[in-house]
Amino acid sequence: MSREVLMLVDALAREKSVNKDVVFGALEMALASATKKRFRDDVDVRVSIDRNTGDYKSYRRWLVVNDGEVEFPDLQISLSEALKRNANVQVNDYIEEPLEPVEFGRIGAQTAKQVILQKIRDAEREQILNDFLERNEHLVTGVIKRMDRGNAIIESGRLEALLPRDQMIPKESLRVGDRVRAYLLRVDRQSRGPQLILSRVANEFLVKLFELEVPEIEEGLIEIKGAARDPGSRAKIAVKSNDPRLDPIGTCVGMRGTRVQAVTGELAGERVDIVLWSADPATFVINALAPAEVSSIVVDEEKHSMDIVVEEDQLAQAIGRNGQNVRLASELTGWELNIMTVEESKKKNEEEAAAIRSLFMQRLDVDEEVANILIQEGFTTLEEIAYVPINEMLEIEAFDEETVNELRNRARSALLNEAIANEEQLEADIGDLMTLEGMDADTARKLVAHGVSTTAALADLAVDDVVEMTGIDPEVAKGLIMAARAPWFEQEGKAE
Repeated sequence: MSREVLMLVDALAREKSVNKDVVFGALEMALASATKKRFRDDVDVRVSIDRNTGDYKSYRRWLVVNDGEVEFPDLQISLSEALKRNANVQVNDYIEEPLEPVEFGRIGAQTAKQVILQKIRDAEREQILNDFLERNEHLVTGVIKRMDRGNAIIESGRLEALLPRDQMIPKESLRVGDRVRAYLLRVDRQSRGPQLILSRVANEFLVKLFELEVPEIEEGLIEIKGAARDPGSRAKIAVKSNDPRLDPIGTCVGMRGTRVQAVTGELAGERVDIVLWSADPATFVINALAPAEVSSIVVDEEKHSMDIVVEEDQLAQAIGRNGQNVRLASELTGWELNIMTVEESKKKNEEEAAAIRSLFMQRLDVDEEVANILIQEGFTTLEEIAYVPINEMLEIEAFDEETVNELRNRARSALLNEAIANEEQLEADIGDLMTLEGMDADTARKLVAHGVSTTAALADLAVDDVVEMTGIDPEVAKGLIMAARAPWFEQEGKAE
């Protein structure tokens, strides 16, 4: 029987021009599959064929896991049980026991051959894919071979790629036989069908098309800093010149618009705005909102947002149809943009000033006149009054040194009282959590900061949630959750 195995391996290796190890591996898989059929349950079987003699042995095996983590007894064994069989075994090792091998004749050479042929096809498919990926090509060009439930199967050389329906440009009608170009979105190695997943709506597709049409980009003279798209309708790209002699917008537009028109043609008529990039965020936003004219901008670094003020007659153009222009500008620049008219801006400023005025009058115990002076000088928070360099406050003509010192002292006192109140509230909030064994104040504060202030709320969480909120060790998190769930088990015990 062992001689028959060696003869089969030799014959198939020569017939299919593959390494004998590939054939041996396929045979081992076929024998293992046949051996597993003896068992009702899903078990793990390993078959080992001696490459020299053709003799083979079968083993049933279990993966060694930590005590208490056995989920599939037919496939796993706890570390404590495994150590009884092998004193040197560790977690993630395998414990094996010999099985009576199945007879080779019961499987048949044909079954083994089918397994081998499949492995060869898989290896060949993987090699073609690897060759393609090594070329580092991001754009895939091919012909639609067939349509499957709205998805397009594209043939590109010896490769098949999938263009899903949701990655097609809206309203474009693709048919079998059409030649299309798309961006390589990802590689799905688990798929039995096409492994290249393509997209015609990704921002990167727009970028790659411009790289194709504008040689100066590939040469590094012009750089694309970002892109935003409303596929099939409108898009914006930000460009920057690395050569002061080159106009980046004109270069990308091309002579009589030929370059940008070529891109638009590929994108089913999608209109592309080419925007001059700027390191200054406000300037970049103004450029991105063109052709609308901006009257003024207020930047809020903390919220990463900008209030864009435009004249009434520019409002519709700045916002765009269905908010398209401002939405694309926001995506391109990475800033949240709030478009408003001059009147709306004035009203908002007055409301903000009123809120700050009220804060200063209440917390600093000053009259409206003093509060207004502080607002006019640019102060918006108690922290600024308390800790801004004293020289800056002394420059305020309406205040003498005594007034400045009094204002600073009152601001610091108000902040201190607020901090004490917050700390007292926090201590009250963590009180319930601190009743748990193993809980410390720092962990409790972090939980409260995430809205978890009771043992009942903690009991509902998973270990990963607690680790993410607090950064503590998973085992510690597990212990805290189990402690919080203790009342559940007590109630179940009483019910029984």
